[in-house]
Amino acid sequence: MNIGHRRIGLNHPPYIIAEIGVNHDGEVSRALELTDAAADAGADAVKLQFFETDRLMSKAAKLAAYQKNAGETDPIEMLRRLELSIDEMAQVVDRAHERGIHAIVTVFSTELVEAAETLAWDAYKSASPDIVNRPLLEALMATGKPMIVSTGASTLDEVVRAVGWLDGAKDRLAVLQCVSCYPTALEDAAFGGCDALMAVLDCPIGYSDHTATHHPAPLLSPLNVCIFEKHFTYDTSAVGPDHGSSLNPEDFAEYVRCGQSAFFNDDSVEVLNGIRLKEPFLTYFGPIEKRVLDCERDVREVSRQSVVSACDIEPGTVITRAMLTIKRPGTGILAYELDTVVGRTASRAIEADVPMVEEDFE
Repeated sequence: MNIGHRRIGLNHPPYIIAEIGVNHDGEVSRALELTDAAADAGADAVKLQFFETDRLMSKAAKLAAYQKNAGETDPIEMLRRLELSIDEMAQVVDRAHERGIHAIVTVFSTELVEAAETLAWDAYKSASPDIVNRPLLEALMATGKPMIVSTGASTLDEVVRAVGWLDGAKDRLAVLQCVSCYPTALEDAAFGGCDALMAVLDCPIGYSDHTATHHPAPLLSPLNVCIFEKHFTYDTSAVGPDHGSSLNPEDFAEYVRCGQSAFFNDDSVEVLNGIRLKEPFLTYFGPIEKRVLDCERDVREVSRQSVVSACDIEPGTVITRAMLTIKRPGTGILAYELDTVVGRTASRAIEADVPMVEEDFE
């Protein structure tokens, strides 16, 4: 696949994404500083997250354990504090292009794809919890832009199903192995999931890296892992949900160096972090399989999106599409089943803005 003029795939240098995410703390000036720092560190792209809190979080939303550990107390207030507007994101896109790197965005709600399309994003990325969000994935596919799909806290069957929805984007699609744990301990890094995905998918495979170190993940680049994504911050001790599982600019530059060095010197006996490049990393850091790890189960439930009531619904009401939306958490009927809810009859009163469950229907 290509992102811009950059070829991504086998026999090409690894494509490395600096995930700013919400580490700008809701300040566009900080996002611009991080964009400059990412370019200076050698990143190929920066990535932002585009969300509107009220579209993403239902009244049933909860904090993930890692967010609580970072000092957060309210999921809705946390996200409101960390929003950037589309106009502020436009400044980041322009700065990235001025610095010669790509701008990528994760869109969290189908309704925001139209607004996202007003900016010159080089690619779209879907977050791991949205592996079940068929309406969003299909809306992103319809843009015609390159797509990168993360797969944390998912099974191989869930990944294969989602890729099946995206057949129309198969020539511009990449899939990332990921562990949705912040930070991820090395013993849980599950690098073997990359090989498991390669065995069943015909597209570039990458690794979304939530470990708290600048190695050894980049050493996977000689093993046909084409993309690396890493959270990037100005200060790993800053207050916020993702700073502690990110790299500062100095360590991110080393992360890029490790990836490039491993790719261009794959026949060497260079030792990085005490691990020889020829050693079987996939076996050493986990079996060759794609599965949900115990450390991911909390995020899987909290961050996936369910079919949610968009209004109060009286008993006996026949459900229409206008009565439904998709929001967190993933405790109700999952997003990909939205169309199966339309036409059913409510068996009881359903309050607005809550995940819908089978017991709500006749």
